[in-house]
Amino acid sequence: MYDKPILGIFHLYGVMIAVGILCCFLLLFYYGKKRKINSKFIDFVFYNAIASIAFGFFSAALFQATYNYIENPAGGFDLGGGVTFIGGLIGGVVTFLVIYFAFRKKLSGRVLDILSFAPCCITIAHGFGRIGCFFAGCCYGAETDSFLGVQFPDLPSPVHPTQLYEAVFLFLLCAVVFLLVMKWKFKHGMSVYLISYGIFRFLIEYLRDDHRGGFIPGISPSQFWSILMVVLGIGLIFLVEYLWKKRRQTEVVEAVASSVEETTETTVEEKSEDTEAQQ
Repeated sequence: MYDKPILGIFHLYGVMIAVGILCCFLLLFYYGKKRKINSKFIDFVFYNAIASIAFGFFSAALFQATYNYIENPAGGFDLGGGVTFIGGLIGGVVTFLVIYFAFRKKLSGRVLDILSFAPCCITIAHGFGRIGCFFAGCCYGAETDSFLGVQFPDLPSPVHPTQLYEAVFLFLLCAVVFLLVMKWKFKHGMSVYLISYGIFRFLIEYLRDDHRGGFIPGISPSQFWSILMVVLGIGLIFLVEYLWKKRRQTEVVEAVASSVEETTETTVEEKSEDTEAQQ
């Protein structure tokens, strides 16, 4: 809607992305402080997230270039042909996990400590990013004569502002997961995100009208990945339950071992004192 640079330097699209990333990290540090998570682990997550976001942008362009090439091989493989959020999300998550497992043995925390809250960081950054899409005039919807229609400068007719629909949904989802995790210590925030966003994205694709290449006949590339997100979200419920159960068992074993060690030390000290008294 407004793609002219501010002061000849900044585009609102980039500004919104920067605001989203800033809010993402503010939420991360807020959560770490409230839950008293080891500060060194939160710092690791911060730096890991920066690397993951950077690779995520590359992955977003890579996925879109692949879709475009599949649809039109004659056009060549061009990384400058746009970006796709889900492609960036996949690349970012993979990067984060690779770095995490590479340093896992040296870390004072575990991914379980931040997994349920992570969707708050993702959705708030994504929400502001979608507002940026609105200003840039990309990711628009189909033509409509509804009062919700927006006339973009480069389009002949008003269209659904799907960017804003998605931004509203993402901010609401962020608020819901935030309340679930912070108030009720909910463990499945990531599953709520994957399932909810997967369903929403699959449905809103029917309102999208911007061309984004081909992948699977009959559905858009994003709809294909949305289905996988829902399946992954359901499977993750069982995985997270298993990992938390295993963690609790480990903590019980360590607590018992620590108690036995303290009891043994106390007994040895008492015997030593009795021996000294007898002498």
